[in-house]
Amino acid sequence: MKTKFNISMWGLMAVLAVFFVACNEKEQGDVTKPVVRLIEPEDGDQLLIGDEHGVHFEMELSDDVMLKSYKINIHPNFDHHGHNLSKAATEDFNFNRAYDLSGMRNAQIHHHDIVIPANATPGDYHLMVWCTDAAGNQTQVVRNIVLSHDAPEHEHH
Repeated sequence: MKTKFNISMWGLMAVLAVFFVACNEKEQGDVTKPVVRLIEPEDGDQLLIGDEHGVHFEMELSDDVMLKSYKINIHPNFDHHGHNLSKAATEDFNFNRAYDLSGMRNAQIHHHDIVIPANATPGDYHLMVWCTDAAGNQTQVVRNIVLSHDAPEHEHH
């Protein structure tokens, strides 16, 4: 009799444990970060200053529930302590733009929105991409890029 009671108690405890774990998962909601596969530019790529066609930007985004947006930021990654006397003819390049992805679970991104002006300061820059899903989870990718007057022109497609 005692054995039947122990088996029943263990069975009841197992059912309750599953119930509490399932409830806890529902309370947490979407905690999975979106997936970012940045294809181009690659880390270390040289980007051509003054190319009016724009930088070839390509990536794939996905989320298990729903995407919300992505943001691209490019900013200088070099020392600005004032020793460059020819700096007046150039301007540090900055790019900052957000894009809406509401209602999408997957997105294939391909554009040429990033245009580097002819007077941009050559040198090392960071290219950063953030992707946010509808629940607010975020994934970040950082690439080191170089802006140059001597970079090879990219085939535009």
